Amino acid sequence: MGAVECFSFLLVVMVLSITQSQADQNVNWWSETVPYEMGMKKMTKLHFYLHNNITGDYPTAFKIAETPGANISATRFGELFMVDNPLTEGPDPNSRLVGRAQGLYGSSEMNELSLIMGMSLVFTGDKKFNGSTISVFTRNPITHKEREFAIVGGTGYFRYAHGFISSKTYWASGKNGIVEYNCSIVHFE
Repeated sequence: MGAVECFSFLLVVMVLSITQSQADQNVNWWSETVPYEMGMKKMTKLHFYLHNNITGDYPTAFKIAETPGANISATRFGELFMVDNPLTEGPDPNSRLVGRAQGLYGSSEMNELSLIMGMSLVFTGDKKFNGSTISVFTRNPITHKEREFAIVGGTGYFRYAHGFISSKTYWASGKNGIVEYNCSIVHFE
């Protein structure tokens, strides 16, 4: 290969390389990775009570679906509920409202009374947290005295949240109950 041929070969490789680089930029126009700095992580701890009312004058949870065999299952396997449960500062339903638990839960086990929960805890009772949420997607074995729930995300003050909720039944009667929540939320400022 002579010098002219070698030069021509290198010139073609360079042109193809530039053309491919431009093509790559055109293909990836929808994504961009940029450096950023976020504040330090911090942990916020919250304590409140969830009020779940399926029966009574003011229900906050409604059955929206069930499998054909749910009514004969000891665990009510296959029932699905939509919820908008109040979150209060104390166990008394008339104590200060701090937010709402909005989402759904369903009976998810055939041999143990356990729920799968997907909901947002929407905070309204405090200027600092107003409109902020934490997202929970977790298993809830409701017959256990103490349970832990996974926090999988958040918005507003709790942006990029993760953590857990330690919960225990405070009071239960029939299909209604009050559950105490202790949240440990890790998030960025």
